Amino acid sequence: MPNPARITAKNAEDAITGAARTVGGLGFSPAFLDCATMRIYPSRFADGTLAPCHCLDGLPDEVVIHRLHSGRVVLAKATLISGFERAGFFYTRTAAARACEQWPVASPGSRERRPPPEC
Repeated sequence: MPNPARITAKNAEDAITGAARTVGGLGFSPAFLDCATMRIYPSRFADGTLAPCHCLDGLPDEVVIHRLHSGRVVLAKATLISGFERAGFFYTRTAAARACEQWPVASPGSRERRPPPEC
């Protein structure tokens, strides 16, 4: 279950390893998936703008269990997992990292892109 401390730690780890830049460069955006409804929620700041990292504060009330008066999310649904969205599909952090390792990067000016391997 995502919680603020775990999300902050994972964002810091991604910043050190460069994972966030790599997946972002291939069109992945931080997101959350509610496994109960299979609905994808893009990661947003509390003001609703898209966040470049995983941020719980912009989640809608339907997946938030407890939010402080300041708007800060303290607890989200247990069925919510963090990962990435790309072209309407959700990828876990592991699947996104695997895709980044396996997908060829087209040379500048090239339009050729092979489909991703099965995850």
